Amino acid sequence: MKTLLLGADGRLRFIWRAALYCVLAAVIVPILLQYAIGPLQAKLDIADDLSPAGIAFGEAVSFVVALICTIPFAIYERHSPFHYGLPLRRIFGARLWGGFAVGAVMAGAVGLAMILLGGMQVKGLALSGHALFYAALAWLGANICVGISEEFFFRAYFLQALWKSIGFWPASIVIALLFAAAHYFFKDGENIWDVITLVSLSLWLCYTVLKTGTLWFAVGFHIAFDFMQLFVIGTPNGARIPKERLLDATFRGPDWLTGGVLGTEASFVMYPLIALIWLYVWRRFRPAALTQALA
Repeated sequence: MKTLLLGADGRLRFIWRAALYCVLAAVIVPILLQYAIGPLQAKLDIADDLSPAGIAFGEAVSFVVALICTIPFAIYERHSPFHYGLPLRRIFGARLWGGFAVGAVMAGAVGLAMILLGGMQVKGLALSGHALFYAALAWLGANICVGISEEFFFRAYFLQALWKSIGFWPASIVIALLFAAAHYFFKDGENIWDVITLVSLSLWLCYTVLKTGTLWFAVGFHIAFDFMQLFVIGTPNGARIPKERLLDATFRGPDWLTGGVLGTEASFVMYPLIALIWLYVWRRFRPAALTQALA
């Protein structure tokens, strides 16, 4: 039993650390926090909808869950909780902005393709003046929460612990399946086409960690892609329409083009673009040394 649980260094094996993190993050901590989250959400009068406030609140909760689950392992390993791919000294570095550019271009290309192919009809702007300015800031803030929270939850400590125990690609596959499952079972209207997109993007986001040695590229991509699809394009997401969006647009094309109730993520236009961003990262970055990526 001791050999099963402990490695040669006498410390808990990384596979058990990853399993403990998963149980804590998926079950135990959310159950414990629910008694505080519900009353707080009611007190702040935050609706559970596709608005900047609703998104920011939900993602803030996810970040707190991930942070609570990471801290014990960080203490055990004598590291900062942000040591696992999100060093604060590189928060505004080139990796973040590089990922941001890729996310913005990719989502913009999907929106443009839907317009050119007749799946998206733009009537004009849905907002103007101060309302437009404040909505843009609110959605940017909400999607910063999305990018940091989801990447920290899935691809910070959890990825590195699995990586050290079963190898990079097996770890990435496990996380991609869990990432897709979290969306599939908890978002309305999910289908196989969106699952393909989610699995492919999750594997690619893990790959960016392997190639860049940091999570900031993935965070930047996540922020920009969601900002573009939710605020700029205003695409449906899980059968809900984003509030306070930029464009007054309708989506009357076939589901294969518009993604139906799932929006841009489930559009078939995503697939060639996903292939292109895999190629881009493969050509753009030299592989980060394993010790650097796991440092």
